[in-house]
Amino acid sequence: MWMSKLLLSINPEHVENILQGTKKYEFRKVGSRRPVDRIVIYSTAPVSMIVGEVEVVDALGGSPEEIWQQTAEHSGISKEFFDSYFKGKSMAIAYRLGEVQKYKRPKHLADVGVSSAPQSFAYLPSRSAVIRSSPC
Repeated sequence: MWMSKLLLSINPEHVENILQGTKKYEFRKVGSRRPVDRIVIYSTAPVSMIVGEVEVVDALGGSPEEIWQQTAEHSGISKEFFDSYFKGKSMAIAYRLGEVQKYKRPKHLADVGVSSAPQSFAYLPSRSAVIRSSPC
């Protein structure tokens, strides 16, 4: 089956937690319609660079309360932050993260053919222009 990469804009604080392995889920209000095998991580301002990528082991969907019950232990965020993010939403998506690869040299969005940071996400084909670098 053909898989996709998602380019996600993520707050630098959460990026660091993903890179350090303390945040094992990435939460979204809208899920991908395509199967996803990797997330390409764009660290938002002040970094404003693509800093790495992470394997997607699984994608969970359900009510925010169901998703919190399944992910709380390794969420990397507080319940208060989670509740605030999903306030008024009936559906929550959680990507379970696997192996993390931090790029030795961060990349610009133009390096992957993207002109601006995605508000939600952007698809990149698995064999996209993202050139894998050795982890730091």
